[in-house]
Amino acid sequence: GTGPNDTSPDEGVVEDLPLIDEKAVEQLTEGLISYYLPDLQQSKSALQELTQNQVVLLETLEQEISKFKECNWILDINALFSEAKHYHNKLVNIRNEMMMLHEKTSKLKVSGINI
Repeated sequence: GTGPNDTSPDEGVVEDLPLIDEKAVEQLTEGLISYYLPDLQQSKSALQELTQNQVVLLETLEQEISKFKECNWILDINALFSEAKHYHNKLVNIRNEMMMLHEKTSKLKVSGINI
């Protein structure tokens, strides 16, 4: 028979669910977005600023590194010059010694001693 006890337990459940009001969903979504959006935009601009600062920092670091490289290069040149000066002095001393020896030998030749 078709008594009140024959109905399946699922029957009537669908009717109990409230109808989803699209307008309400839209309003809730807008509410959520308007609640979180300012913070998100603020975070975005803060991140952009941070990124820009990092770029500036990197450029500055690169400039400083190139300055250091230049300094090292200059130091190397200075070392090279002082080394050259040192060897130049040695050469001058050797030349002077040779001239002295030459004078001595020519004096000896003049005095008739053969070397």
